[in-house]
Amino acid sequence: MMACSRSCSRILGVSLGISAQLAAGANLALFFPDWQVTYLKNGLIGKHAMRGAGLWAGGLMVLFASILITLIGWRRGCFSNTGPCKSMLASVLAGCLAFFGAFVCFITSGVALKDGPFCMFDVPSSNETQASKYGYPFKGLNDRNYLYDRFLWDSVCIEPPRAVIWHVTFFSTLLSVSVIQILLVLVQLINSFLGLFCGFFEKREPFRTEARQTPRTPTLTKRSGPTTRILRGRGRGGAEMTPRC
Repeated sequence: MMACSRSCSRILGVSLGISAQLAAGANLALFFPDWQVTYLKNGLIGKHAMRGAGLWAGGLMVLFASILITLIGWRRGCFSNTGPCKSMLASVLAGCLAFFGAFVCFITSGVALKDGPFCMFDVPSSNETQASKYGYPFKGLNDRNYLYDRFLWDSVCIEPPRAVIWHVTFFSTLLSVSVIQILLVLVQLINSFLGLFCGFFEKREPFRTEARQTPRTPTLTKRSGPTTRILRGRGRGGAEMTPRC
């Protein structure tokens, strides 16, 4: 059972590491709308992207936890000589760390998709002319949802180009990756608890087996006159017999 638990930890650790890199890459892409550095230099990046939840939460935190889980599964590094109970306990703590990071990334991505992209859009002015400003044009729309109305994608945001498509694509990627991370972490936590439970009982099983298999030494005596001689022999399995009177 412990070998199966370690094999599962190896697979889950690698999977979490790959998902952490995907989350970090998606968040980095949100810093460069339409692959341009100008908006980042001018501070024209939305607050949800600037929080960097895909970098530090779904990225670094999950990546660090995945490294620990993988080392525990392969019994490498500082986990090469640790017992099964300590290893599984460390795996549980690493899973909790990864769950927190994935959950923060999930919440941030969901709120970002709800509020919409940060872009330049037209607003009516007092002298019946159009003025433009940066903001969240879809945040105040209560009667229409921009996620399901493709006409709003090209008619509202002026800059950056394809702002809505960029926003929806990469924040949807972050949301999907964080959901996968949460599921993987839940499987890892179940695997760790099972490994901890089985390792706790397997640690005591050899002592019980040894106690049941300890052979009892037979005793043989032979009287020769007034003295008693103790005969030593070999029992079954070659065990030396020390007889008693």
